[in-house]
Amino acid sequence: MKELHHAEAGAGMPLVLIHGFPLDHTLWHHQLAGLHDVARVIAPDLRGFGKSPQARQVATMEQHARDVAQLLDRLGIERAVIGGLSMGGYVALAFAELFPKRLAGLVLCNTRAVADGEEARKTRETVARRAIEEGMAALAPILVHPLLSEPTRKAHPELIGFIEAMIARQDPAGVAASSRGMAMRPDRTPMLGQVQVPALVVTGSSDTLIAPAESEAMAARLPKGQLVTIPDVGHLSCLEDPAAFNTAVRDFLKRVK
Repeated sequence: MKELHHAEAGAGMPLVLIHGFPLDHTLWHHQLAGLHDVARVIAPDLRGFGKSPQARQVATMEQHARDVAQLLDRLGIERAVIGGLSMGGYVALAFAELFPKRLAGLVLCNTRAVADGEEARKTRETVARRAIEEGMAALAPILVHPLLSEPTRKAHPELIGFIEAMIARQDPAGVAASSRGMAMRPDRTPMLGQVQVPALVVTGSSDTLIAPAESEAMAARLPKGQLVTIPDVGHLSCLEDPAAFNTAVRDFLKRVK
């Protein structure tokens, strides 16, 4: 495929941050601005999102991971810390399985290793179909609500509009392709024990999409795993409390060689 679009800032250890669904690299604007002094922060748009080329009918997490590897090749980067939020975490786990020698560290934010159950797969297909039939502007108000915690919505109502606009500008075909790809992903719980690099798991205490208990269990399975729970934030921890999130990543990067 054609090259992924990406934004980057800073120098040093490459830190790749992969956005969630159905978002784009602008999710990470606080990290591009706030971590550039300790890392080379790279935030790509996955295929079919943001300014990256169109996706196929189905975009699997493995294909996204290969796209990220190709981006690293283009940038002349052999090893990097790979991080992702939600769907981006699924991609990060796929990358860890496919390219373990290229992994310097792993950051898993508001994500899970288990596969979708039957109901979740049905929901993925419904979202894919509605994206194509109704368009993202119609879906954006529905999809944005569970992403943010109630404290965030009250304290920072401007984030609702920011995320809603991000969702609304995504290409319906790209959203549908990745929604279907998420439904196909395998259970990667067994491979967590094989990850030998430092790993940071971040969750929000008010995440209603992926319970903090799931993140705790995932961190416990990682041989060099560390769990950070950010109070009062929901599914978008990097955006809801960027100061706490960036502090956690800064501290984590000290463990990475």
